[in-house]
Amino acid sequence: MKPSTLRYLPLLCFFMTSTAWAQWPKDITAPGGTVIAIYQPQPESLQGDKVKGRAAFSAQDKASDDPMFGVIWFTASILTDRDDRTFVLESVQITDVKLPGIQDTSRIGKLRTLLETEIPKWELSGSIADLTSTIEQEQISSGDDLKHDPPAIIYEATETLLILIDGEPKLQDDKNLKMKRVINTAFLIVQDPTDKKYYLSGGKYWYVSSTATEGYAPIATLPKAIAAIDKQLKEKSKDKPAKESDASADSGPPAIRVSTKPAELIQSKGPASFSNIDGTNLLYVKNSDDNIFKNVDDQLYYVLLSGRWYSAQRLEGPWKYVASDKLPADFAKIPEGSDKDNVLSSVAGTPASTDAIHDAQVPQTAKVDRKKATCTVTYDGEPKFEAIDGTSLELAMNTSSTVLKQGKKYYCVDNGVWFEATAAKGPWKVSDERPKDVDKIPASSSAYNVKYVYIYESTPEVVYVGYTPGYMGCYVYGPTVVYGTGYYYTPWYGPYYYPRPVTFGFSMHYNPWTGWGMGFHYSAGWFSMSFYGGGGYWGPPMYRPPYYPPYRGGMYGGRPVQINHYGDINIDRSNNIYNNRNDVSTRDVKRGDRNPSASTRDVQRGQKNPSVSTRDAQRGQNPGVSTRDAQRSPGNNGAGASQLPNKAERPRDNNVYSDRNGNVYQRNDNGTWNQRDGNQWKQTQQSQQMNRDYQNRQRSTQHNDSFNQMNRGGNMGGSYRGGGGGARMGGGGGRRR
Repeated sequence: MKPSTLRYLPLLCFFMTSTAWAQWPKDITAPGGTVIAIYQPQPESLQGDKVKGRAAFSAQDKASDDPMFGVIWFTASILTDRDDRTFVLESVQITDVKLPGIQDTSRIGKLRTLLETEIPKWELSGSIADLTSTIEQEQISSGDDLKHDPPAIIYEATETLLILIDGEPKLQDDKNLKMKRVINTAFLIVQDPTDKKYYLSGGKYWYVSSTATEGYAPIATLPKAIAAIDKQLKEKSKDKPAKESDASADSGPPAIRVSTKPAELIQSKGPASFSNIDGTNLLYVKNSDDNIFKNVDDQLYYVLLSGRWYSAQRLEGPWKYVASDKLPADFAKIPEGSDKDNVLSSVAGTPASTDAIHDAQVPQTAKVDRKKATCTVTYDGEPKFEAIDGTSLELAMNTSSTVLKQGKKYYCVDNGVWFEATAAKGPWKVSDERPKDVDKIPASSSAYNVKYVYIYESTPEVVYVGYTPGYMGCYVYGPTVVYGTGYYYTPWYGPYYYPRPVTFGFSMHYNPWTGWGMGFHYSAGWFSMSFYGGGGYWGPPMYRPPYYPPYRGGMYGGRPVQINHYGDINIDRSNNIYNNRNDVSTRDVKRGDRNPSASTRDVQRGQKNPSVSTRDAQRGQNPGVSTRDAQRSPGNNGAGASQLPNKAERPRDNNVYSDRNGNVYQRNDNGTWNQRDGNQWKQTQQSQQMNRDYQNRQRSTQHNDSFNQMNRGGNMGGSYRGGGGGARMGGGGGRRR
C-alpha cells in the first residue's frame, strides 16, 4: 500500500475545548490577507478512515469587498479521538470548487488556486457528532447472521443479583487463597476446605451455600480463612474512589440468582409500578432501572436487552424476539427528553437510531511505530487450531489472543493492531495487510470482531490503523445497533481458563454519548473482588485476561478498571483502547502523559488546560495562516451573516449550506431560505433537503452540548439520558485480542 501523497503535509496540532466544537464557520486569513470562512462541512460518505464531503465557504480579499460564496468538495483522512468525541481532517485534497453566479473567471481562478493550495494546510476539525449527525450516506450493514434468540430472562420484584457462571462450575486450587476457587465466573466464589461450603463475595456482604449454583444466603460471621480474604478486599478498596452508588441507602443484602447459561435479570423494586409515556399508549415500569414497557394496545410486555427487543404476555415469560422495525408504532413516538428516550437508539426509523448507525461507522484511528510495536502470545500448551467455517482461516483455541492461521502464515490482533509471524509462537511484527478471508469470518466464530480492525495505509516506518465499534461488540443489524453477536462461545479449559465474549448477562445498555455499558445491577460494589491482588477486569469476559490458579499478581491479571458514577465499563475511563499501547500515536491527550514522543499532537496538552490554544501556538509551521475561532463574538442570523464585516464584528452564524449541485443557501431567523446568486441573496422556496440539513446540524449541536454537560459532571437531563448507565463500546461478539 502506498501512502497518500499528502500524508506528510503539516498536520496542525489540534486541541479543542468543548466550547469550541460548535464554532463554525472557521475563519482563516490566508497569505495576502484574504479571509476565508469555512462553514460546517456536510459529509457525504465515510469509508474506513476516508471521508468525502463538501462545505460552503465565503472569501473576501479585504473588508470593503463583497464576499464570494462557493462550495468546495474534498476527500480527507480522519484522525479521531473517541474519548473527546473529536476528529480532524488530515491529508485534505480539494476535488472541486464552484462559485455559483460568479462570472469573473480571473478572480475565480485565483481563488480556486488559493483554496487548493491553502486548505490542505488548514486544520478542519470538529466533533464526531458533527460528522455522524450530518452525514448523508445511509450506511447500514445487516447481512451478517447475528443471533437474537432470547436468553433465560428472569424477573424479580425484589432486589436481586444475577451471578453468571460460564457453564458448570470449574473448581481449581488457588495457592494464594489456599482453597479452591470457581474460575469460570467474574465473581469471587471460593470453597473453604474446612467446611466444604461455597462463599460468594458481594460488595459489603458475603453469602454462603452448600452448592456453587444455588441456595446462597447472607452470612454475618465469616470463617477465619474467608475473613482473611475479606480483610484483603477491604484494604484494596480503600485506594478506590467512592462511587455515587455507594452513597445510596443500604437496603440490605440482595437475593442471589445463579445461572450457568446465558441469562438476563430484569427487576423492579417491589411489585411493578407503571407510568404513562406522553403521546403514546405505552407504559413503563417506573420502579425499575431496566427498560420494561407494556403496550396498552396489545397488552404485551416489552423489554430491551443488549439492543434487542423481546415481548411476552407476562413478566415471567416466555419471551420472544421482536425486530426493531416490527415494534408497535408508539415506540418511535417516545418523546426526546422523556424518561425513556434512551431506548430510541434501538427503535427503527428514529433519528437516534440513525445517529447510532452512523457512529458505528466512525473508526478510532492510530499510527503504529513498526520498530516499537510488540505482541506476546501465550498458549496453554502447544498451539491448537480449528478451522473457521466458510473461510480458509484457522483460529487458535488455547489462548486468550486472537491468532489466525492462513497457510503457513500467522496473524494476531492485539489491542487494535494487526501482527504477523511465520510461526504460531512468533516472533511477531506489525503487519501491513490483513489475512485473506477475514471479512468472511462468520458471527458464529469468536474471532468475528477482528473484521472491524483495519489497516489503512503504511510506510516503512509506520502503519495507519483503526477500529470501528464492531471490534468492541457494537454491531449494526438492520436499522439499529445491537450488542454482541448473540452466540455462545465455548471457553477453553485446561490449566488455564480462557473466557470468551458474552452477549447477555450484564444488562448491557446503549448510551449515545459513550456507547455500551452495564446496567445498574453491577455498579454497587459487587465487583470489589477485582481489587484483589491489584486489579483485573470484572466485566464481560471479552476484557478479562485468563485466570490461572497459581496466584500471579491479579485475579485476572492485566489492566485496571474503575467504575465511575455512571457505571462505566471503561478501561482507564477511556473509549480508546490504543491508550493501552505505548507504541502507537493517537489523538488522545492521555498519550502525552504516558509517552510524549508518541503523541500526534505537537504540543502536549496533558492537563487539558482550556486557557492554552494549540491553534495559535502551532502557527510556527505555517505563519501565514491564522485562525480567529476564539475571538468571534456572537452574531445574529439572517442576511447580516453574509456581509462579512471586519474581523472584530464578524458574526458567528453557522447558517450557510450547500447542496450536491454546488448551490449555496442561507437560512434566516424565520426559517425561510435565501439562495446565493452572484453577489446577492435571493429568496427561494423551502427545500426539503436543506431543512433536513438544518435539522441535522442542530442535532449535532444538541449532541455536543449534552456530551459537554456530561463531561462537566452535570446531570445529563433531557434527551438521551442513557437509562442503564453509559459506557464505552463494550465487549461482546469476539475476543478483543
